[in-house]
Amino acid sequence: MPRVKRSVTARKKRRTTLARAKGYYGAKSRTYRAAKEQVQHSLQYQYRDRRNKKRDIRKLWIARINAAARQNGMTYSVFMHGVKLAGIDLDRKILSDMAINDPASFTAICELAKKALA
Repeated sequence: MPRVKRSVTARKKRRTTLARAKGYYGAKSRTYRAAKEQVQHSLQYQYRDRRNKKRDIRKLWIARINAAARQNGMTYSVFMHGVKLAGIDLDRKILSDMAINDPASFTAICELAKKALA
């Protein structure tokens, strides 16, 4: 059986790695060894940050709801407890959007939450 020559496969693999490393600074975009390591790290960061993005967006929603709730004389935690007791089934994304784009309806929800707490 003849031996396997890797030139085509190896070159394709290296070309792919260097293509992914395009735009990196210095040797990280030019030499295979440095590019390979940087691309591996970049893929790990990408995987991690796809999850962290969800965390950051949720924090933003909570900050917006808190600001709007405080304008209506409540804190975030009291507001959310009141919403839950009132049986209002809206998630944080929707409440945040309402706080920005429709303050009148957010104020109405605050009133319902206050009634439910009383």
